[in-house]
Amino acid sequence: MKRALEGVRVLDLGEVLQGPIAAQVLGDFGAEVIKIERGINGDITRTLDRTAIEAGEPASYFVGVNRNKRSVSLNLKTREGMATLHRLLEQADVLLHSYRPSAVRRLGLSYEELADKYPGLVYASATGFGESGPYAHKAGQDMLAQSLSGMARTVGDPTLRAHLMPVPTVDYASGMALAQGVLAALYERERSGLGQKVSVNLLDTALALQTLESASLLMYERETNWVTDWYSGIFETRDGMVTVLGLFRDNALRLVCKALGVDDLSRRPEFATADLQARNKEQANEVLRGTVEAMTTEDAIQRFDSVDLLSAPLLTLREALQHPQVLENGIITEVETGGHRSTRILGNLVKLSRTPATVRRGVPALGEHTESVLRESGFTDVEIAELRASGAVP
Repeated sequence: MKRALEGVRVLDLGEVLQGPIAAQVLGDFGAEVIKIERGINGDITRTLDRTAIEAGEPASYFVGVNRNKRSVSLNLKTREGMATLHRLLEQADVLLHSYRPSAVRRLGLSYEELADKYPGLVYASATGFGESGPYAHKAGQDMLAQSLSGMARTVGDPTLRAHLMPVPTVDYASGMALAQGVLAALYERERSGLGQKVSVNLLDTALALQTLESASLLMYERETNWVTDWYSGIFETRDGMVTVLGLFRDNALRLVCKALGVDDLSRRPEFATADLQARNKEQANEVLRGTVEAMTTEDAIQRFDSVDLLSAPLLTLREALQHPQVLENGIITEVETGGHRSTRILGNLVKLSRTPATVRRGVPALGEHTESVLRESGFTDVEIAELRASGAVP
C-alpha cells in the first residue's frame, strides 16, 4: 500500500512533545523520520519517567510520541557533528526543531543560514513564545503558555482564581499545527520547487485555542466562559458521575427536570431565564442531586439523551481508555519499544480512507540507527570511525 508521505525525509531535532508529535504525525503517514538526538543522553523525555527508569524499561513519555522514527546520536557541539548534520540535510525534505532562537543562531541553524544552501528544504521551527520580542529568550513550557495566554485564568469554578490544566494540551495542539504547516509547505513546493519556513509557538497556540473567547472580547469587550455562562451540572450517580450541559437550549433546566421526572424548576422566578439558570445553577443542582444519585450513570445518560440534552459520563483517563466508543474508534495502537516489549499507546487521531496512518516501525533505542543511517547517506566505515573518535558520534 502506497503511503501518503512516502518519499519524504524528515530530520527531527525536536524534544519533549511539541516537535516530536509533529514529526510522529508525518511518520505515521509514511515519511521517513530520522530523530537526531544529542550525545549520550538523547531526548530529555527518555529520563523523565521515574517508574520506567526504576524498572529498566523505556520511558512512556518518549514512547508516546516517537514511533515510526529512527534514532541517530549526534553531538552538534562538535565541528564534525555539525558537518554530519549538513550532509544529512543534503538529502532531507524537512528539518524540524524546537530550539530557542538563541540556540539556533549559536548552532548556525537559522533559516536564513540554511535557505540558500538547501533551497528545497521545509524548515519547521517550534518555539515557546515566538522568535522575537521580550519573551523570545525564555524556555517554553505548556503551563507557562497557559499562564501568559489567559487560559489558566478562565476557569469554570468561581471559587478558583486560576487553574493550570495538568494535561499538555497546548504542547500537543502546537505540534499538530506545526505538522499542518509542514504539509502545506510540502504541497506548495510541488508547484514552486522551493521550501520555506514554517513556525509555530506555544503562546500563539494557547491563544488560538481561545478563538471564540478572543472574538467576543476583541469585538464586544465581553468575556465568554462556556461553563459559567450557561446552565450545567456535574452529578454523582450510583456508580459514577455525569456531566450535563445546557448549551444551545432555551430552557435547559426544564429539560433536565423533564428527564429526571421531577417538578419543573424553571417555573420558579430564580430560574426563569437562561441567564438566571446559569447564575443560580448550584442552587438548582442541589435540588436535583438526590434524584440523580439514585440512578446509574447509564440510566442518567439515557434520560438526558431522551430530551436531547448534551451529556456524558465523567470518566477517569483509565476508564476512558476502556470505554466501548474509544475501543470502537481504534485510537489505541501497539508498538515495539527499542528492542524491549510491545506496548499499547495512543495512535494517530486522523483517519484517511485510502492511505491511513500506520505503525511500520517501533520506538527506537537511543542511537539505535546511527550507523545504518550514516551508511545510507554515503558515509564510509572509515568516516564513521573518525566521527566516533572525534566525539561527534557517541
